[in-house]
Amino acid sequence: MRLRVLAAALVAASLGLAAVAFAGGSKANRPRLTVFAAASLTDVFPQLDARARYSFGGSNMLAAQIQQGLPADVFASANKGLPWQLHRKGFLTRPVVFTANKLVLVIARGNPLHLHGVRELERSGLKIVMAAAGVPVGDYTRKVLRRLGLSDLVDKAVAQETDVREVLSQVALGQADAGFVYATDAKTVKGKLGVIGLPKSAQPRVLYAAAAVKSSKHLQAAKTWVHQLLTRRAQRKLRAAGFLPVPH
Repeated sequence: MRLRVLAAALVAASLGLAAVAFAGGSKANRPRLTVFAAASLTDVFPQLDARARYSFGGSNMLAAQIQQGLPADVFASANKGLPWQLHRKGFLTRPVVFTANKLVLVIARGNPLHLHGVRELERSGLKIVMAAAGVPVGDYTRKVLRRLGLSDLVDKAVAQETDVREVLSQVALGQADAGFVYATDAKTVKGKLGVIGLPKSAQPRVLYAAAAVKSSKHLQAAKTWVHQLLTRRAQRKLRAAGFLPVPH
């Protein structure tokens, strides 16, 4: 009995240490970091570090805020391009690719319009929503449509939103019949919306990258936070949320 109690205590202690290690030090002396992160990371990042302050939104908007001087310690984007742009301009440390995703189409629960594939979006009268150009998920969407010869659907969209969660909410609220989102966002409303997969040949390479903001007052802690995204614990949490391993 004593051995079982001791083993349970050791497991609990190791889990506690893992949580502390993610943020780079003991809770008593580590700084509370401000993390600017893509909207698609809204549910999973607080599971990695509940103590950090988060600002979630379109990666392009967050990148612009960093360039304008808004205080942030870490930037996590839904693409590689934005972090690398800011790195070359001197705003960020070298970006680290830490996870991947894929695009899907979300539709109304029960599929009342009997949609079974992305090409059926060419039907007249359908209300389609997507993210705006410049927002990573919006750029990925345009790449999918271009590969499928469906670029004309961009002009037919009833709304072009500032981030992926806005696209999701438009479909969930019945303001649109279909919308392009990440698979991880679709998972957050499982059972409330239908999901249609996209052809593998049309899928873009959706990679997420993070970096420390060089103007951070806690630069070393921010660098540690970024690199902890690659730890086994963090990667398990990301997989559980539906994110994919980084392809090699």
